[in-house]
Amino acid sequence: MTYKQIKWLILLLPTFSVGMWEYLRHSILEEYISMSSGNWVSAIIVFLVTLYFLNILFGKLEGMQQELQRERSEKAVLEEREKIAKELHDGIAQSLFFLSVQANKLEVDRNSSNYQKLKKTLQHIHDDIRSAIQNLRTETVTSDVTWTSSLHQFFDDIENTHSLSIHRDWEMDEHTLSTKEKIELFACVKEAIINVIKHAETDEVWVSARESENGWFCEVVDKGKGFTAPTQSEGFGLKIVKDRAVSMGWDLEILSDQEKTAVRIKGEAAA
Repeated sequence: MTYKQIKWLILLLPTFSVGMWEYLRHSILEEYISMSSGNWVSAIIVFLVTLYFLNILFGKLEGMQQELQRERSEKAVLEEREKIAKELHDGIAQSLFFLSVQANKLEVDRNSSNYQKLKKTLQHIHDDIRSAIQNLRTETVTSDVTWTSSLHQFFDDIENTHSLSIHRDWEMDEHTLSTKEKIELFACVKEAIINVIKHAETDEVWVSARESENGWFCEVVDKGKGFTAPTQSEGFGLKIVKDRAVSMGWDLEILSDQEKTAVRIKGEAAA
């Protein structure tokens, strides 16, 4: 039912109801109902029509207005995210590219460790900016219908753009998480996989998620070079995952050795 149809029904239903009653009252029921009683019945009919039918129509009208307001808010957020992404691309990303070109023109020993560290740092910063732009231009996951498909689309994009195979075992029902939890978990999984691409030196990663007895469990595992010192995890970009997990009240565990790294997140089911 359209907005215009609802407005016309709100206008016409009381008029039509009273008109029908008055017609029946004067053509058929005039001998049986007095003028005073008929007036009271007219008031009761208007009240009942208003209470039942118009209440339903007003509810639909309010629902449509709320949906319209929600769509406007989402559109404003997406437009702002696109604006920020454009500014990042036109500003920082292009500046980093030109800086990288200038670094390649430096008359230095390109095999030296300092030069290689400079190139690696520039590449990591550039990758971080590109990742930020991609995240901004990716529509925020707010719908139960699209969350899992958006997640798998991200996996597909990573496999198409990087030499990485993502083995998926995603069995968690979408209704297990709230909308905010979906957004934060999506971001954590993204960051963990990007971390694998940057540092693990492997072409395979395993991603799994399932419901547990008291909530849910998600894990990202690679069989790359790993790291041995606990403090090294902060330098691999996993601090972002840690901060997100802490803010959501999730349990985060990062295990690594020279052959394997696992990022495990546990949370309680949404109420």
